Amino acid sequence: MLSEYLPQLMLAWSILLVGVLSPGPSVMLILGVAMGQGRGAAVATALGVACGSMTLSIATVLGLSIIFAELAHAMEIVRFAGAGYLFFLAFKSFGKMLDPPPLSPLVPGLRSFRRQVAGGYLLQVSNPKAIMFWLAIAGVGGVGDAPAPIVLLFVAGSFLMSFTGHGAYALLLSSAMVRAGLTRFRRVVEAALGGFFVFAGVKLLTAKV
Repeated sequence: MLSEYLPQLMLAWSILLVGVLSPGPSVMLILGVAMGQGRGAAVATALGVACGSMTLSIATVLGLSIIFAELAHAMEIVRFAGAGYLFFLAFKSFGKMLDPPPLSPLVPGLRSFRRQVAGGYLLQVSNPKAIMFWLAIAGVGGVGDAPAPIVLLFVAGSFLMSFTGHGAYALLLSSAMVRAGLTRFRRVVEAALGGFFVFAGVKLLTAKV
């Protein structure tokens, strides 16, 4: 049974791998969290991003992503919501640039952990580009007609690949050497992050999805 669907799985995961390895808003968010709040919070954010990817993979399997793409008004809502969240992240980054808060402990509390997971999740599921990316997977490597074990394997593999990739970014960007360098130029980094989020938000507002 696995051999029958293996080509589809490998094709879908290869597309996902390219997306994970291509730095975007999620990696920029992890960078900012790693610099200001340390490794635990950065990994929690990566977990949220991976959960968002898992949600999109489930939607892809169920065919919801294709249906959603046909609803122009729904896509507009997601586009504006995604841009709004990116502008919110930009506002936070510019605020930290003007008045840098104290660096947080390396091990976040439970409330902070939940907040970071939620932040990564919201960024991933509200990004129309991510939705269109999963539409591409549905078009060339979907497994919606596969038996339940194959579907579970696809969803679990997508989660693990996303968490492994974004978790690696979190570990790298929160390493002592990298964090020390980022902290030294914290205002510059926060300004760059704010500018990136503004740019990404404007691109979402002006892009045709």
